[in-house]
Amino acid sequence: MTENVDKNNKIGFCDSGVGGLTVYSKFRKLLDTEDCIFFGDLKNSPYGDKTKEQLVGYSRNVFDFFKSKGVKAVVMACNTTSASTYPVIKHEYDFKIYPIIQSCAKIIADLSIKKLGIFATSSTINSGVYESEIHKYNSNMEIFSQACPEWVRIVESNSSAKQENIDIIKKDLDKMMKHNPEKIILGCTHYPYLIDVLSQYAPKDMFIDPSQFFVEFIKNDLEKSDLLNSKNSKGTEEFYVSANPDAFKKASKMFYKTDNVQLLNLEKIKTV
Repeated sequence: MTENVDKNNKIGFCDSGVGGLTVYSKFRKLLDTEDCIFFGDLKNSPYGDKTKEQLVGYSRNVFDFFKSKGVKAVVMACNTTSASTYPVIKHEYDFKIYPIIQSCAKIIADLSIKKLGIFATSSTINSGVYESEIHKYNSNMEIFSQACPEWVRIVESNSSAKQENIDIIKKDLDKMMKHNPEKIILGCTHYPYLIDVLSQYAPKDMFIDPSQFFVEFIKNDLEKSDLLNSKNSKGTEEFYVSANPDAFKKASKMFYKTDNVQLLNLEKIKTV
């Protein structure tokens, strides 16, 4: 699939909003020579309450854009699309596709624990993909999955310090803690930015941000596939959104410094 791909082509990153920058920022620290394109689909955000059909449509539009840019790989820095759309579109494109859930499942399954909690969006939880992927490698791990439908809104609005939002987060955490999990996966790229609130009510090391596992997996796979950029200079960066570039720039300050965020109408992208 990647035989004729130029190793110096760009890598695409996609998410519903700014949360995917948690993955992107870790990737840039690990591989800063790669040329990257980040796309945030603010027009259709949040993804967590959308249907599978809607999510597949959004992903195809974004992937067609990346195809038009000649990327060598696309990083699905979004648990929701990894759960709902990756199984549908994984064979539709000629570049590598890295979905966060499927890429991290074996690493999570190898954790020395028996009880695992998962916080994620409603769409991710309803898909059951975390459970099915982890159980491929460890059928004995007991998994407790819980949707946190308000958390993305809290992060995107940078309002986690408001008491009513702290109450929402604590209520969700209290519900999960009844299962006595040993670790809890923050199964949405927005959720690690609530760690300060969460760690007020549970040990900080209980929470796992899978994005570090994810970027190391991508690096190792690019290396094995001989797709690491061969240049020694710092890689270029491009940022695109489908709506509200000013809101993206403002919210992204929590995650990663973004300059020159461009507005893009995906419906005008046509690929052959």
